Amino acid sequence: MPSPTSRTAATAPASAADAPPTLWFTRCPVPTATGIAADQGRFAREFAADGIAVRSLQDVPPEVAADHHYTHALTGLFREGGNVPALWARSRGERTRLVGLTWIEERQVVLVRAGSGISGPEQLRGRRLAVPRHGIGIDFWRAMALSGLHGALSLAGLTADDAEWVDVPAAPDGGQWAAELAALRDGVVDAVYVKGALAVEAARRIGAEVAVDLDVAPDRRARVNNGTPRPITVHQDLLDKHPDLVARFLSVLLEAADWAAEHPAEVGRILQAETGAGEEGVAGAYAPGSHRTLHLDLSEERLGLLEQQERFLHRHGFLEAPVDVRVWADPEPLRAARALLAARRGADG
Repeated sequence: MPSPTSRTAATAPASAADAPPTLWFTRCPVPTATGIAADQGRFAREFAADGIAVRSLQDVPPEVAADHHYTHALTGLFREGGNVPALWARSRGERTRLVGLTWIEERQVVLVRAGSGISGPEQLRGRRLAVPRHGIGIDFWRAMALSGLHGALSLAGLTADDAEWVDVPAAPDGGQWAAELAALRDGVVDAVYVKGALAVEAARRIGAEVAVDLDVAPDRRARVNNGTPRPITVHQDLLDKHPDLVARFLSVLLEAADWAAEHPAEVGRILQAETGAGEEGVAGAYAPGSHRTLHLDLSEERLGLLEQQERFLHRHGFLEAPVDVRVWADPEPLRAARALLAARRGADG
C-alpha cells in the first residue's frame, strides 16, 4: 500500500492563511474506519505538512467538547457515528451534509430470561418489552430499543400494538443496557433489545438467552437502527470553504478501510480498545469478515435504508422536523476522495 503521506499536485498543502488550525473527528465506540485511521496515526500524517492538527473529541474534557458529538455544532468536525443524533442535528437546522454511509453488522438480538419459553418473534405477542429512558438531549438509547423491538416484531408480522411497552429509567451511573438487563433479571420486563460487544458480555453475566437474532433475518430492513446504516457527516461551512480537506479526510478513511480488510487480527485488537470490550465480547458481536465491511458509500440501497430510519424516528417524535435524506446527501466529496486515492496509488506505481 502506498504511504499515507504521498501526495500529488492535487493534494498540495492548503494555504496556511486559509486552512483551519484544527480538524476534529468523533466516532462512536463501534467499528469505524475513523477509529482504525486514528489508531494508526493516519490523520496526523496526512495533515502534518499543512500545519493542521487533527484531534479527537473523545480526547477532550467534556466541559470543552460539550455535546458536539450529538449536535455537530463544531464546524471543523467529521462525525462517524449513529444516525439518530446525526438526523436529529439536521432536523434542528444544523448545516451538516451526509458524505458517506457504512453498514456493519453489529450483533442485534432480543434477550429473555433463561427458561422463559420465549424462543421466537411470534412469542413476543403480549409480552412486556423494555424501553429505556435517558435524560439526554436526544435519547438515542430509547430510539435504538424501539427500532430493534419493532424490527423483531415485524419478523412475525406483529406491530407495536401486539406488545406491552414498559419504560425503564436509566440508572445515572449505570453502564450500557444496565437498567434494561436488571429489569429483565428481576422480572419487570420479559424482553430487552441489545446490540454490540458490551451488550454481549453483559447478557452473559446475567445468563440471558437470545429469543430473536435479528442478524440472521434475510431482509436487512429488520436491522435498520442507529448504527445500520451509520453516517459520516461534515459541516456545510467546512465543505464550502475547504472541499479539498474534506476529500483528503475521506481518502484517509478509504485507505483505512482497505487496510482493515487485509488485517483481521489487528482490527480485532483495535475494536477491543474502541468498544471497551474484551476479546470474547468483540468476537460475539461482530461476525467473521466484519473487518472487510468498513468501506463507506452513498449507494441507493443505503440511502433507502436511512430513509426508512428517518421515517421511523420522525413518526416516533425523535426528530423536530422531517429530513430529506436525498437533499442532505452530497456525493461529490466521496467521488473526489476516490479520485484522489486512485491518483496517489497511480503516482506510487
